[in-house]
Amino acid sequence: MDFGFNDEQRAIKETAREMLSKRSPLAKVREAAESRSYDDALWSEIRELGWPGITISEEHGGLGLGTVELAILCEELGYACAPTPFLSNASAGLFIGHAGSDEQRERWLPGIASGGERGAAAFEPRSNDLVPDADGASMLVLNYGDDAVLVEVSDAEIEPVELIDATRGYARVSADGGDPLPGDVEGAADRALVALGAELTGIAQRAMEMAVDYAKEREQFDRPIGSYQAVSHRCAEMFLNTEEARSLTYYAAWTADAEPDSLPLAASMAKARASEAAWRVSASALQVHGGIGFTWEHDLHFLLKRARVGAELLGDPRMHRERIATLVGLAA
Repeated sequence: MDFGFNDEQRAIKETAREMLSKRSPLAKVREAAESRSYDDALWSEIRELGWPGITISEEHGGLGLGTVELAILCEELGYACAPTPFLSNASAGLFIGHAGSDEQRERWLPGIASGGERGAAAFEPRSNDLVPDADGASMLVLNYGDDAVLVEVSDAEIEPVELIDATRGYARVSADGGDPLPGDVEGAADRALVALGAELTGIAQRAMEMAVDYAKEREQFDRPIGSYQAVSHRCAEMFLNTEEARSLTYYAAWTADAEPDSLPLAASMAKARASEAAWRVSASALQVHGGIGFTWEHDLHFLLKRARVGAELLGDPRMHRERIATLVGLAA
């Protein structure tokens, strides 16, 4: 069995890494975070590449690819800590594509696929007070766990809020009514879990690389600090956390495309592990960097804050461990 990417998937990953390294280096992330705004030029290039429609059918203007390809993109966007509305827009597309009616798909998916008429999806079942990227969207998907509704922004009250993660926009949303999504809301939410897990895995990978590079360069007593066991063991633990998150996330992405009956369990396992990994790895990377890691001037805190907020979106690790226990019959 081949667990690697195929040629098309490798091309997506390489293209994303190359483009984001040029168009969204951490210096650009800092500019966006300090101004609390997105880079319109970056979003335009993402639109030109067709990424907003990666999982949307060709019939509705998308690329018609699967959840594995979506996970590849989200991991690279997380690695870059890219300040874009990609994740929430893609999640709105997942909800409408998997749970929407024919009329809802026809109305909204083309705009989501092009990125010209963005959607935004609530990332917290049973509580839609906080919606990433609601400001500037054309429509919202509010997720209530077992069901979800589609709301046009003209029918909602949207109040932007500032969280510790300044690389993404957040808003409090209140809305009455809405157009119910008649299909598989849980399946759509699980696919959004996979996308978020992939982003968190990318954050962990970037934080780990920053720590390892610093441990090779920083010297203490005429030796690189990475040669000391306390540091090398911490870096090894970061690698373990990151690889476990990646393995579970891509397994969950595979189940979404090939074995959907296994998706609920796999998605919760991926989200729980990726949430913990992103936070633990970024926090450990900060320790490796020592005093400089605690400064505003260092870029590491952007990853750490994105990891912290992302761990809470769509359910924290404890919630997903409880869901796992229920799914395997260990809890009522």
